[in-house]
Amino acid sequence: MTSYRRNIVLGGTYFFTVNLVDRSLQLLAENVDALRGAFRYTRQRHPFAIDAIVVLPEHLHTIWTMPEGDGDFAIRWALIKARFSRALPHGETASASRTRRRERGIWQRRYWEHTIRDNDDFAQHADYIHFNPVKHGHVENVAAWPYSSFHRMVRLGTYPEDWAGNSKDPGTGLGER
Repeated sequence: MTSYRRNIVLGGTYFFTVNLVDRSLQLLAENVDALRGAFRYTRQRHPFAIDAIVVLPEHLHTIWTMPEGDGDFAIRWALIKARFSRALPHGETASASRTRRRERGIWQRRYWEHTIRDNDDFAQHADYIHFNPVKHGHVENVAAWPYSSFHRMVRLGTYPEDWAGNSKDPGTGLGER
C-alpha cells in the first residue's frame, strides 16, 4: 500500500479537494442538506473553521483552519464522509476491497490537501473555490451558484457581488484539482 505523507501543521489552514468515486453522480448537490448535517455533526465533536467552501455535484473544495494545537483533519474527513454516506440509501456499486472493509462506494478514499502558506496563497485558493462552478459550466457567474461560501464573503465585504463577472478565468493561476 502507498504511504501518503501529509503536512500536519497544528492550528494550520488547509485547502482540500474531496471527490465522489463515481464522478458522473450528482450526490453532493442533490443531498446538500445531508452534507451540511455531516459537517455540523463533525464540527460539534471536532471543531474547525470553514473559511471557504464550494459544493459541486460530484466534488467539493474547502479551506479549513484547525484549532490551535490540533492538526487532525483526517478524523474530521472520516466523520464527514461516514455521516454523509449513512444518510444516503444503499445501492451504489462497491469494489470487492470496499465490501471487505465494509465501506460504501460513495467517496474516493483519498483527498487532496494543501497547507496554506500565507495570505496570497489563501486568496488564490479562495478564488479558485468560488470560481469553480463557472469553470465547470454549472453557472454563468459566481453569484448564481447556491452551494458556496461566496455569498457569505460578499456579505462580509471580501468580494464584490459581481466578482469575476462572466469571465472564464478570474486569474487565480491555479490549475485543475
